[in-house]
Amino acid sequence: MHINFSKKTNLLDVFKSVAASVFGVQSAKNRERDFQQHSIVPYIVVGVIFVMLLILGLVGLVSIIV
Repeated sequence: MHINFSKKTNLLDVFKSVAASVFGVQSAKNRERDFQQHSIVPYIVVGVIFVMLLILGLVGLVSIIV
């Protein structure tokens, strides 16, 4: 298996990967692309922001319903 570090992902790709992995629908191709990146920091930052927004959205939805 050849690892190609030349292709960097953009912020939209990182967001899509985080969203797909949170919901458990990440494709093998995208997962391999993600693991070929030099840094995990963008994935961690976007993941934390995504989870916080998800929680705030759920809390807002529940407060509207109740």
